Amino acid sequence: MTRSERRAVIRGTGSALPSRVLTNADLEKMVDTSDDWITSRTGIRERRIAREDEYMSQFATRAAQEALASAHLSASDIDLIVCATVTPDMPIPATACIVQDNLGAAGAAAFDLAAGCSGFIYALAVAERFVSSGDYRAVLVVGAELLSKYTDWRDRTTCVLFGDGAGAVVLTPGDAPYGVLASSMHADGKMADFIYVPAGGTREPASESTVAGRRHFIRMRGNETFKMAVRSMEETSRAVLQKAGLKTTDVNLFIPHQANRRIIDAVGSRLGLREDQVYINIERVGNTSAASIPVALDEAVRKGLVRVGDNLLFAAFGTGLTWGAAVCKWGP
Repeated sequence: MTRSERRAVIRGTGSALPSRVLTNADLEKMVDTSDDWITSRTGIRERRIAREDEYMSQFATRAAQEALASAHLSASDIDLIVCATVTPDMPIPATACIVQDNLGAAGAAAFDLAAGCSGFIYALAVAERFVSSGDYRAVLVVGAELLSKYTDWRDRTTCVLFGDGAGAVVLTPGDAPYGVLASSMHADGKMADFIYVPAGGTREPASESTVAGRRHFIRMRGNETFKMAVRSMEETSRAVLQKAGLKTTDVNLFIPHQANRRIIDAVGSRLGLREDQVYINIERVGNTSAASIPVALDEAVRKGLVRVGDNLLFAAFGTGLTWGAAVCKWGP
């Protein structure tokens, strides 16, 4: 089978969310906000938040186990693990290595990939190339975040947005026409300060002053980010569809990054998609960054909304700034 004939097909999906639910009513007691304000501006009504003693690799492992079960594969079948996250268990080592050990996937290569909310798109693109080239036969892609750990619960403009969770997919070789048809990745570092955490890296290592200055929490320029997100997600979606030889009318289901309901609605409208062609779960989970698309995909699959032969479009935008899209034909 040549590379042009070999496709990377999504064989299984999985997800894991914390049990703790934080509602808008709960946030009303914490900061100066209201359910109406949050819902009208973001579409979020509640989000899942990890406990203090929970950490990212636990959810990544659970999502991965579900994806493996869905794909009817064992951990020993996995050749490579790519974990998309900006909230790892620790700076060193890669959390993907911890997930590898948790799964018992001895021998699988493993690394983390940091592209913010676009992380799953980036990881899927990387995994697709490893599978379609023939270098690996089974690749596990995990998108997992515990953004609550980086959230300033005194900042009403950001604390209402984020939630925690993990999603995963397993890719293996398959025949055309099924599999990942095309992907697209973009970045513009000039806008790196639109969404960022100032301290904790080599520029500003953790210290008493950085902790006192609350510089280990997410900071965001919301208005500028909104405009850029809508434009970029529309443009990259159209480009990746063209690359795959498809039109917007060929899309059966659009699963966008769940950042903001208004962004999702705007992008869907610009692409000419009906409401029932766009999968949305932001009202229940909030913005889970790299986890949002694989969590939503797993939900859609388990609800029977994805059928063999369907064209699925994914698009995301996030810190970096980064953005990207991918399209796949759902296989048997």
